Formats: sequence, structure tokens, C-alpha cells
Amino acid sequence: MRELNQRAVLDLLRRVGMATRPQVAKDTGLSKPTVGQALLDLEQHGLVRPVGRTTTGPGRSAVVYEANPSAGHVLGVDIGRERIRVAVADLAGAVVARVDERNRCRSASSLVRTVRDLAELTVRDAGLELSDVVSKVVGSPGVPDPRSRGLHHAPNLPGWGRAGLLDELEAVLGPGLVVENDANLAAVGEHTYGVARGADVFVCVTVGTGIGMGIVVDGQLFRGAHGAAGEIGYLPYGEPGAEQAPPSRGLLETAAAANSVVEMAAARGLHQVRSAREVFGLAREGDERALAAVAEEATRLAFVVASVAAVIDPSMVVLGGGVGSNTDLLHEPLELALRRTTPLVPSVVAGELGDGAVLSGAIAIGLRSAHELVFSQRGNAHESITL
Repeated sequence: MRELNQRAVLDLLRRVGMATRPQVAKDTGLSKPTVGQALLDLEQHGLVRPVGRTTTGPGRSAVVYEANPSAGHVLGVDIGRERIRVAVADLAGAVVARVDERNRCRSASSLVRTVRDLAELTVRDAGLELSDVVSKVVGSPGVPDPRSRGLHHAPNLPGWGRAGLLDELEAVLGPGLVVENDANLAAVGEHTYGVARGADVFVCVTVGTGIGMGIVVDGQLFRGAHGAAGEIGYLPYGEPGAEQAPPSRGLLETAAAANSVVEMAAARGLHQVRSAREVFGLAREGDERALAAVAEEATRLAFVVASVAAVIDPSMVVLGGGVGSNTDLLHEPLELALRRTTPLVPSVVAGELGDGAVLSGAIAIGLRSAHELVFSQRGNAHESITL
């Protein structure tokens, strides 16, 4: 019973932020003596802390308590073809350290070592050791396979699909590691902290080096029967190739990811551009050839949105990733192409979290388990102190 009381008090403080003992008693329905005992126990184990006293109102001032955000930390890692981003956050979700580095790795082994080094660096910047981190979540292209312990459908990361890769990551980052598809984490991030807060059914389409999609239905991440829900890079587009085996890189991803933007610009005479970022930069300056390439990219993305709208009927489509984040340029031609394609036109919006969407999702997922783990690990919190 004492443990249940402690959980009720701690959960309330995590929801409301700060409260006095009378406020906690009122909101939980517990008696004031019971709340006082629970607060004493939780404070002794470092799970709550006093942050001051009330200064207004009649009568004696009361101590104000909050859940202690430094009682544990979570690690989030975003592994992309171009960048690797790592962040450490406290139990309130506040980022206390972050590192962002270019991905120069050309093998899976090199990438695993780099992730380890960047994780250790970020944790040190937070004043911690890797062993102090309660929960660790990695976002990566591909679909984790629990049987082979590898990642399928990640052609942009050389060697990333090999069997045992998840075990290699766990060996360098520590036990209890969660590896999740990066587009899924971007959807969780936007749902928890970003533009999709409160949305029950929506998708987050990430367009960069590759194309992916996270799906949220009834407020929950939807992965499908094999974890591959949202692998829209494999949607059919144009004519299939002559090969007999399925392609490692999907037809739609080939047609609409970042490299295709460069190719569309080059076909219009912009041979000097080397990245999609440069194409969008020129379009913002009014270059007609770049604007035409952007319009064609928007038309191809309209095919994605129309397909998703017909199958999932989302309330909104959130665009993210290096290409998708250029919604200011993509929105008008995309809407025009949609109206010419389908009567099912969902709201298409820019993500609010930018290049931090995957990290935000990783932290949100990590916090879900970290809160329970910290309660369980903090010196047998059920052992109470007598008043």
C-alpha cells in the first residue's frame, strides 16, 4: 500500500510539475498524513525534492515539492546517413547535453564505434557516466528484426542490415537498449512535443537521403505485422526495373529522395548544385530552374500523400527531414497536385521539431520506461521512513 501511495504521489507531481502536500492530498484523494509519509519516503530516495515554500494566502506557508528531474537520465541517438545526433535528457525531458556530428562512416563496424564514442562524449558533457543512464533509445533507418538481431531495409547505411547488429549496439551502449525506426521516432516526437500534439490519427513523412513514414493511430505508434508499416520508399512509382529480385532501394525513394531533387535540377541546367539544400536555396532566391525542380518534387510527394490519405485517412500529414522541412516551398505545388489527384486531401503541415524530431521521439520513448525503472531502482523505494 505504501508503494502504491508513493507511485500516486510521484505520478501526480510528474503531471502537474509542483505542488504542496495539501494540493497533492486533494488531487490524489489520499489523506494528508499518507501524503506526508509518501513525500518523506520519496525525498529520502531522491525521487522528489522541495523547491521552496508558498508565499501567498492565509495561514502558514507550505513546502512546495516537485519530482526530481535529476533522479535519472535517458540517452537518445539519431543515426542518419548524413548526421549522427546524440542527446541526454533528465526525467523532465530537458536536454542537458547534445552532440551533432557528420556521419563519415563507410562500414557498420565504424558506425557502431562512432555511435559509442559520441554517446560517451555526450554523457560526459552531462557530467555522467554511460552506466548512469537509465534508458537508451536509438533511432535508425530500417526495420529492426528481433530474430536476426539486424535491421532490414536500410540501404543508405552500408552493412547496416547484417545479423547481430542490434547486439553490437547493445554491447557498446549497455543493456536494455531500444532500437526503433527513425521515422517512427519522428512521429512520436511530433506527437509528444511538436505539431501533432493531441492528434489521434496522423502520419509523419520524412524526406531526406531516404523516405520514411511514422504512423500514429488512436494515439499509438502503428508498426504493422512485421514492423515495416510506413516503409513508403517501396511504394511503386514509374516502371519497375528489369531485375528479377526486389530492389534494395525502393522505386519511390529513388524518385523523390534528396538525390532526385539534385537530378531534377541538373536536368533543367543547374549542373553546379551538389545537394538538395542548394536547390532549395536557389529556389528561395527566385531561380526559375530550381523552382521548377521543387515543383516536380512536390508533385511526386503528392503521390505519397494521396496514397496515404486513401489508406489511412489521417487528420494531418507532417512533413520532416532535410527535404520535407522545406514546406514553405513545397506546400503550394503539393496542394495543387493533390487537388488534381484525389478528393481526399488531408492537412499537410511542417514539423515543428526540425532536425531534432527523431531525438525528441527517442527521449519520449526512453522516458516512458525510465520513470518506472528509476522508481524500482532507487534503493527499494517501498522501504519507508517512519514519521
